Amino acid sequence: MIDKIKEHIAEVEKFTTKAKEDIENFRIKYLGKKGLLKEFFAEFKNVPNEQKKEFGQIVNQLQKAAQEKVNALKEVLENNVEEKSVYGDLTRPAEPIEIGARHPISLVKNQITDIFSRIGFNVSEGPEIEDDWHNFTALNLPEYHPARDMQDTFFIQTNPDILLRTHTSSVQVRYMENNQPPIRTISPGRVYRNEVISARSHCFFHQIEGLYIDKDVSFADLKQTLQHFTKEMFGKSKIRLRPSYFPFTEPSAEIDVYWGLETETDHKITKGTGWLEIGGCGMVDPNVLTNCGIDPEEYSGFAFGVGIDRIAMLLHQIGDIRLLSENDVRFLAQFKSAL
Repeated sequence: MIDKIKEHIAEVEKFTTKAKEDIENFRIKYLGKKGLLKEFFAEFKNVPNEQKKEFGQIVNQLQKAAQEKVNALKEVLENNVEEKSVYGDLTRPAEPIEIGARHPISLVKNQITDIFSRIGFNVSEGPEIEDDWHNFTALNLPEYHPARDMQDTFFIQTNPDILLRTHTSSVQVRYMENNQPPIRTISPGRVYRNEVISARSHCFFHQIEGLYIDKDVSFADLKQTLQHFTKEMFGKSKIRLRPSYFPFTEPSAEIDVYWGLETETDHKITKGTGWLEIGGCGMVDPNVLTNCGIDPEEYSGFAFGVGIDRIAMLLHQIGDIRLLSENDVRFLAQFKSAL
């Protein structure tokens, strides 16, 4: 009897068909109410005690093999039916497919990321909803600093210590807390400021900030890095760094690139000077390093930040920043040829 069941197992394993009727007949033969498995189970009481264990195992093996075979054949049959209904006649002319387009913000962000990745910077990201420590306190912003004022920051009313981040410097704080120097990272992302929406400003926009911390990092390293970036991004390497003030860097500077005065548009965007401000930078304040668990006596570093929206408007000659967030298909369709 055991040998007979083994023969059935071999027969089950070899069985194949693409006909629905054959699959059903196969199922009835083995798994039906009057099928062979029911007969074998009924025969169990007549099996000698010393063979009951082996007999039970071999019958269960047959049942499992038959059930799996039925399931597999049904799945193949269903897939064939689905493919036929979805694709139909493959010789028919295809429907025209509209080519999508990357958003200008994504285009510029990817371009900037690629430039810095080639000189060893990785990409770090963090939450857009931040706490007071990472957005302000750790960055050397005292409680009385104007940036904490409600007119600049969106606070969560249920918790005054939770807010929408005002810069991606908060990502740099989180990165420094979890990584030891050398650190070389850029942090792209969306930030929020409580500002009046107009053609030149919005309540949310995009930044990309860079951070480099190691031993013996100098302001000269910062300038050379920025010159490399402007050369790769704009094809212009003439920059100037105007003294400025940021609580988290000392010394601090505004970054200007010489755009030129070749066209009327150049005169308009540079206000007739030929120079265009693209961001801010400076040497990381020692207090910031200390707050993030890095020894300022051993390490130094620089940080910089540029506005992605502003560069996108400049490169693609976009006159109104609101177009970048309105999702107007007519506007976005202009970037179909861009990678």
